[in-house]
Amino acid sequence: MSGESRERGRIVVGVDGSESSEEALRWAVRQAELTDSTVDAVTAWEYPPLYGSIGWIDAPQELASDMKAAASQALDHAVKEAVAPEQQARIHSVLAYGTPAAVLLDQARGADLLVVGSRGHGGFAGALLGSVGQHCTQHAPCPVVVVRRQ
Repeated sequence: MSGESRERGRIVVGVDGSESSEEALRWAVRQAELTDSTVDAVTAWEYPPLYGSIGWIDAPQELASDMKAAASQALDHAVKEAVAPEQQARIHSVLAYGTPAAVLLDQARGADLLVVGSRGHGGFAGALLGSVGQHCTQHAPCPVVVVRRQ
């Protein structure tokens, strides 16, 4: 490998603040260490439309900045909780507007691996795989690892 520079791999992991996503983040960091990769810890945020007398309308713009700030704090908290300080240099935090599945699939373009937890915050607690994980396993542009909570 004299004179050749090796490009580092990239692992994308979905982080929503759930215990399952924190476990996925820990797994992604361990895998990144083994493969000399970087980790993009991705959190999606959006504000829901409201239903009014004229139908579906956008929520007030003031809510957007509050929701974005809350998502950013949740991402920072998850990284601090799940990853040792000496490993955090490997992580790039990504905050993006959109639905979780769409944001993760977009961020996974060109990645070596997409990592998701088996269950997030929504849906049915008894389901084996959440809707975001299900969508990602079916449509991702790269291999997907679903990490189950221990």
